[in-house]
Amino acid sequence: MSLFDQFSLTGKVAVVTGGRTGIGASLARALAEAGARVAIAARDVEACHAAAIAITAAGGRAAGFALDVTDRAQIETLVADVTAQFGPIDILVNNAGVCFHRDALDVPDEEWHAVFDVNVHGLWYCSQIVGRTMVARKTGTIINIGSMSAFIVNRPQFQPAYNASKAAVHHLTRSLAAEWAPYNVRVNAIAPGYIATAMSPVDDPKFHRYWIEDTPMRRPGTPDELGPTVVYLASGASSFVTGAVLVADGGYSLW
Repeated sequence: MSLFDQFSLTGKVAVVTGGRTGIGASLARALAEAGARVAIAARDVEACHAAAIAITAAGGRAAGFALDVTDRAQIETLVADVTAQFGPIDILVNNAGVCFHRDALDVPDEEWHAVFDVNVHGLWYCSQIVGRTMVARKTGTIINIGSMSAFIVNRPQFQPAYNASKAAVHHLTRSLAAEWAPYNVRVNAIAPGYIATAMSPVDDPKFHRYWIEDTPMRRPGTPDELGPTVVYLASGASSFVTGAVLVADGGYSLW
């Protein structure tokens, strides 16, 4: 197999949670461009359909599905529906996530639980349910979207629930990678820094000093810059890589 052929995802089936906009939409497009059939799953199913139509118009194969990652029954239904339409799931990208900026003493219980319900519990449910099918088939790749916030404390905004949730994501990635490696199921994570999306208002003047000037590359990342990384981790090009957390933060965490 040639070097470039190792990055091909032709014939593979991928699911991207939270794939309707932002980072998730870019990851879905990249997987489709590499040859995968992509299921875009999120609560806003109309937006998922729109994202899938855009991929199809560009020559890829994709479909939108309704999914609340905090609901096990919906995940089970998603797996059945995707398998019926595209075939068994080869790649799971756990991208769905939420974040609130709040000082620790002001975080209400419902906000704390909302973050963990999506970022940790939802990721766990998807990994366990899809992971069962992968372990049974002895093949599969799971890619979790973590964050540099798992090992730095952001400023000037504080976000303790998000930071703690992403630290959990990184270690769960390692735990699943170790347990499922004998079944040829690889589990890795990407830890983005500040990426220009609606979730990270990088152009807001009150954040520029800390978010941009403190980044060695002196700029935010773009969602499309993460696409090649997810293709690498999803493909045979990374066949000996599992339990890794690949940092893509423009050098922010170096300081």
